[in-house]
Amino acid sequence: MTLPAEPVNALVWAGGSNFEFVALPLPLLGEGESLVRLTTSTLCGSDRHTVSGRRSQPCPSILGHEGVGIVQDTRNPDLVVGQRVTFSVIAPCLQCDRCMSGRTAKCREVLKTGHEPIHGKWPLSGTYSTHILLRKNQLVVDVPDALADAPASVSACAGATVMAVREAACTSAQTFENKRVVVMGVGMLGLIAVEAAVRDGAASVIAVDLSEERLRWARDVGATETLPPDEYATTALPESVDISLEFSGTPAGVKACLAPLDIGGTAVLAGSVADSPNTQINPEWLVRGWRTVTGVHNYEPRHLQQAVDFLASSSIPWDEVIGEPIALSDVPGAFSTPPNETMRTAIRIDS
Repeated sequence: MTLPAEPVNALVWAGGSNFEFVALPLPLLGEGESLVRLTTSTLCGSDRHTVSGRRSQPCPSILGHEGVGIVQDTRNPDLVVGQRVTFSVIAPCLQCDRCMSGRTAKCREVLKTGHEPIHGKWPLSGTYSTHILLRKNQLVVDVPDALADAPASVSACAGATVMAVREAACTSAQTFENKRVVVMGVGMLGLIAVEAAVRDGAASVIAVDLSEERLRWARDVGATETLPPDEYATTALPESVDISLEFSGTPAGVKACLAPLDIGGTAVLAGSVADSPNTQINPEWLVRGWRTVTGVHNYEPRHLQQAVDFLASSSIPWDEVIGEPIALSDVPGAFSTPPNETMRTAIRIDS
């Protein structure tokens, strides 16, 4: 086992818009742990919420929870040095009642990639760094050659979350086949959801978003209809749909997702991950209509593997929706400027 002489170079978030580079020692690996040299990370919108103060998180910490890299050292018997991998957002205990019931995404002792304080039990947890320590019980997935770095990174959060949403929407069938589907909000998750519904054989897929560029991408992957949001409270949405997927996180989006649900329909809310106003639901409408309204946050291990497999054959135009990568040193500036039309900012990691 030979480790490089150079230390870890981590971009540490110190609160607000303050970042600084910190040299950290290479960690000693415990049982089941691995050290991955990161090659690419992607900047998720939830990190923007953290930096802007909309979402609370311990600091100082290393942000970033989407990434791909090369195994540099490992005590995980399922991995080998040199393997190209991505990894789950969560590291569960696998011993609490929630884990034992199959809900590891909500483990009572969960630790999360890019969410842990640098002086806590998992200092090297984020992907805005040259290296990341992967913990015991944290799922690690092999990345095929067919999947480029940027979409491989996206699979670790957006992609896997959509696979969990898909499962929640379709119950045991795990497919959108012959369903009438509405996707509210065509960010990274929404675009993947549109393609998933199309590839599953949905009868129709309506995509709703503010951006005409994003609606164009939705049409590129097969959406049968696209609508600007100023129409979704009027007559533009159909009177009935089977599945509504909400990724916008806006009160109007949530309301519009619920309104057209047909008898037996399901709405899955995945965008409301920050403080949101209450939304009223008529219990009689829910009961008499056998309707289901559920939420998805994080995902289970099977969903990450599904995401990697799905995105390896995706028709999403990645060069357009992600664009040219920036350097790790440019990340603070990316947070200080509003996001452009692209859905993710790719970060090239040079160790």
